[in-house]
Amino acid sequence: MKTVAGKVVVLGHQGVGKTSTVMRYVEDTFAAHIAPTVGASFFTCRLCIKDVIVKMQVWDTAGQERFKAMAPMFYRNANAALLVFDLTSYKSFEDMKGWVQELKRNVEETIILCVVGNKLDLPNLREVPRDEALQYSKSIGSSYHECSAKTDQGVRLVFEDIARCLIKLVGQNARTLQVYDDGEGLMAKSSQLEATDTAREETVNLSISNIAHGKSVRQKCC
Repeated sequence: MKTVAGKVVVLGHQGVGKTSTVMRYVEDTFAAHIAPTVGASFFTCRLCIKDVIVKMQVWDTAGQERFKAMAPMFYRNANAALLVFDLTSYKSFEDMKGWVQELKRNVEETIILCVVGNKLDLPNLREVPRDEALQYSKSIGSSYHECSAKTDQGVRLVFEDIARCLIKLVGQNARTLQVYDDGEGLMAKSSQLEATDTAREETVNLSISNIAHGKSVRQKCC
């Protein structure tokens, strides 16, 4: 069975729910109060999509301004970027656009962009219209998702979308993404960090109805 290994970097302003979104998917947990990420945290997850195993190394970066200078260390050689903003904060949406510009200035290789509006569970506090966020995402060639890390609404779809895009990159013979037997060739070193390494395995059913309703079939992978 073919294995695709990809590096995913998570970017966005402090407090938008980057860590909560990753933790919801990887560990299926949610904590109302999480200490701000220092530097970056490291997670791994593995999905089976038809006859392909997709291994993603996820780097959850700090959103605080004082850590911004460190960001290039983490998004260097990334194959995909998760750009997270808070649906209840228009400022966080504008800040997210700055990360897009940062990537375009510093990443020469093909990179998958996935814009994610978090905190969908707070509709009365919403400040970012869906149409505006969707239009912006299309303008930069990005997919767009809205989710709630708190209620686990739409989170799986984000990571499944990235996994499918990574497989497509392999089909396009992208130089930054290759096929490995064990995924080690692409993975960045975490020796400079105290990283959290957590694994999740999932088999994804790609039928149209399941994608539309955010369902997935979880089995022992491969």
